[in-house]
Amino acid sequence: MLMFTGPEIEAVFAELGITHVVWIPDTAIGPWEASLAGSSRLRLIRVCREGEAWPLAAGLHLGGQIPLVVMQTTGLFESGDALRNVLFDMKLPIYSLIGVRNWLAPQSRDSAKTFAEPILNAWGLDRQWIVEPADKPKLAEHFCRCRLAGVPGITLLAEGAP
Repeated sequence: MLMFTGPEIEAVFAELGITHVVWIPDTAIGPWEASLAGSSRLRLIRVCREGEAWPLAAGLHLGGQIPLVVMQTTGLFESGDALRNVLFDMKLPIYSLIGVRNWLAPQSRDSAKTFAEPILNAWGLDRQWIVEPADKPKLAEHFCRCRLAGVPGITLLAEGAP
């Protein structure tokens, strides 16, 4: 299930004032690439490894930009040390959108969905779920709350066919 179309997500990001989307796409969010890459309102930055996304976003933030990190849960796990350094040691309010692989596939035994919330609980990160299309406005609401509070935040995007 595709929660957002490419043009729809580009519009949401641009309306939020996001200047850069730092990402490694997965199969669920990959269809957004053409809209993000073609945007005149924000810049898409592709990284080779998820661990590169957090320090790159940190540099953009320190330079006065408003970056957004976008990746899948497996990339979140891989990039944990970089996330820890940027969000906790440097105390930067970087926001991210994380696709939670197979969340909507109850029969899946994929451990990525099993560990998503426990890891975020351990880090104590403020988060918001988008599980169905009616939840889409929660992305902008949560992003704005986190920006206003000056804290990092994560929107978890449920992926996989129900």
